[in-house]
Amino acid sequence: MSLPAEIESVGSACAHVLATADPLAKLMAARAVARAWRLGCLTHRFDAAMPDRPARPDAPQLLPPNQMPKRGRIGSDRARAAMIHALAHIEFVAIDLAFDLIGRFGAEFPRAFVDDWVRVGAEEAMHFAMLDRRLQQMGSRYGDLPAHDGLWQAASETAHDAMARLAIVPMVLEARALDITPATIQRFEGAGDLRTARILQRIMTDEIRHVSAGTTWFGYATSRAGLAPENHYQILVKRHFRGALKPPFNDSARRQAGLTLEFYSALAQ
Repeated sequence: MSLPAEIESVGSACAHVLATADPLAKLMAARAVARAWRLGCLTHRFDAAMPDRPARPDAPQLLPPNQMPKRGRIGSDRARAAMIHALAHIEFVAIDLAFDLIGRFGAEFPRAFVDDWVRVGAEEAMHFAMLDRRLQQMGSRYGDLPAHDGLWQAASETAHDAMARLAIVPMVLEARALDITPATIQRFEGAGDLRTARILQRIMTDEIRHVSAGTTWFGYATSRAGLAPENHYQILVKRHFRGALKPPFNDSARRQAGLTLEFYSALAQ
């Protein structure tokens, strides 16, 4: 899939991804943007406004997090499919989060910022594709179950501030995935679903790099502003994150990503 001929800048390419509702078309658009950027076919311009909300398909039905049905124990095929569906939705929204970050804030950063987050967006698309394929192997598909809209609420909350977006999305939400994914992998292995466990292991390896991109560019932004990164992170999390940072933390994976204890230990509850 190639981008429409009228798309010449990376900003307009990001807006194109967010304006694409169909899941398959969105992941193909993400891959097309990554390829076009890598080949030098897009200019380093940010000449398109990002939408307040990305386009969404008719399914899944989006519910508030507290209205989501319980998934039950992961031992049953139905519960495993429900868990995979929830993870696929996270990866689907993560495609938009990556490209919104570029299109909304890219002008504030060097060209390497686009390099990093285009790669992240393409990898989120790959993760979604792997999980949706796994659902189809189990007789289901993305959209068959409801999903929650909490991730985009975080994007809306931080739409005005690049440092807030980096602090909340990669450095809180994606870092939380580093905490819980090892146990999720063990649960799938315990249920005999080694195929899904391998997919999740691949995703976690990539997510360490995604959190690292967040901490790297957060460090760049705070340094440029003359701010202490750990202290300003704590201020932004208290201001913009709805909830608490709860242990246990995967300190090893977080440290690999540059998210050391100095950032989050004072926030832990």
